[in-house]
Amino acid sequence: MVKLVLVLGDQLSDTLSALQQADKTRDVVVMAEVGTEAGYVPHHPKKIAFIFAAMRKFAQALRKEGWTVTYTRLDDGENAGSTPAELLRRAQEFGADQVLATQPGEWRLIQALQDMPLHVTLLPDTRFLCSNDEFSKWAQGRKALRMEYFYREMRRKTGLLMDGDQPEGGKWNFDHDNRKPAKGDDLFRQSPPAAPSDPIVEEVLDLVEARFADNFGQLRPFTFHTDRAGALRVLDHFITHALPDFGTYQDAMLSDDPYLYHAVIGLYLNAGLLHPLEVCQRAEAAYKCGHAPLNSVEGFIRQIIGWREFIRGIYFLEGPDYTQRNALDHTRDLPALYWGGATRMNCLSHAVGQTRDLAYAHHIQRLMVTGNFALLAGVDPAQVHEWYLAVYADAYEWVEAPNTLGMSQFADGGVVGSKPYVSSGAYIDRMSDYCRSCHYKVKDKTGALACPFNLLYWHFLDRHRDRFARNPRMAQMYRTWDRMDDAHCQQVLADAGAFLSRMKEGQII
Repeated sequence: MVKLVLVLGDQLSDTLSALQQADKTRDVVVMAEVGTEAGYVPHHPKKIAFIFAAMRKFAQALRKEGWTVTYTRLDDGENAGSTPAELLRRAQEFGADQVLATQPGEWRLIQALQDMPLHVTLLPDTRFLCSNDEFSKWAQGRKALRMEYFYREMRRKTGLLMDGDQPEGGKWNFDHDNRKPAKGDDLFRQSPPAAPSDPIVEEVLDLVEARFADNFGQLRPFTFHTDRAGALRVLDHFITHALPDFGTYQDAMLSDDPYLYHAVIGLYLNAGLLHPLEVCQRAEAAYKCGHAPLNSVEGFIRQIIGWREFIRGIYFLEGPDYTQRNALDHTRDLPALYWGGATRMNCLSHAVGQTRDLAYAHHIQRLMVTGNFALLAGVDPAQVHEWYLAVYADAYEWVEAPNTLGMSQFADGGVVGSKPYVSSGAYIDRMSDYCRSCHYKVKDKTGALACPFNLLYWHFLDRHRDRFARNPRMAQMYRTWDRMDDAHCQQVLADAGAFLSRMKEGQII
């Protein structure tokens, strides 16, 4: 009997487990652009366009390989509006009562499929290097789950950058070498290659422009590649031109250079157009042939087989309620500046503006600028989570939620990180050129022009002292605070409180 084979918009891989276990001569692939997925958060128009165009091209490729593919466009008159409803419609059309699906990357969609009146088989997503069961076994019995130790196990499992039983170069981690600020005068730094337009992309852009005009974000120019061949070209460009300096400058930020030496392949990895192991093997080969240094290659591979796999493991280990956590009881509303409102803070203006224009910001802009500010200001983590999920082209809940609620906002109470990632303006000043042209003065500790990060940093530590004062990684911060003159401390707290009041009132901050 015919089975339906569900392929989602972030499952665009011919190695997908649902395809591997289906019968090409009998079964029917179901793909659909549906309103529930396009609208459950206000996704960036570029993100929607990327997914729809990539889905349409993948459906074409499957047909060329001999698959029967039913494809529903968003503007089709018979579109049922949701993935389950589309499956039910196709089940009636083909007389099917069984569905083969690869496990989605979001709990809400897993639940929706499990609740269907069809026999749905959810298969493991084998495109990742660590299965959910493997991660659960690794985590069992550990007092704390730390990426570094998981990463070492993944190095051993894959053999990447290993010299027998030992790490290449005698160290597992070269992060100490990867914290240099970049210079803005490098005329030879190349941005990732832009994709040429084509009829499929143009048709999708017109659709998205008509349907999602009010969503935050600029749709055009649209430069994302939307098939595997294009994703491989971006990877080739990164390996050739950027990987050698990626490690050294991976934490740097420049106002006029959004990409620096970053790969900008997260959206292709997360949609299934690239496989993590092939990406890491390309980077390793660049090290072995002398093209890229070990600190860059190790730092890049760690982000993929370490952090990316670890974060996914956390998401499925912690369960569906993870996105509701708020360990610090933060309740302030997300400021309008995150949706493009005016701000005098140059770093936030650039990070949000870049996000609006590109649907992209690199990990330090997300963690230490937009995330750091939201955490220091006590913003409701659910609102922060929704923002990150909406505005970045590489954001799906399995990867976004633990990064936001765990790493960035400490809303999970320390599941992902051993301490909150907070800093004053000094860090941003050291790693970027943002502070040079800011309304606020990063050297000022109090007063009307004091950098808000300076004020809010100490305000955060003071209000959460009971939780963090005994944290060994934060003890030095509290000793520094306690050595300050009491009058100065009171002034810092008063200025921070006044700033937060202005933010609550909707004033320009």
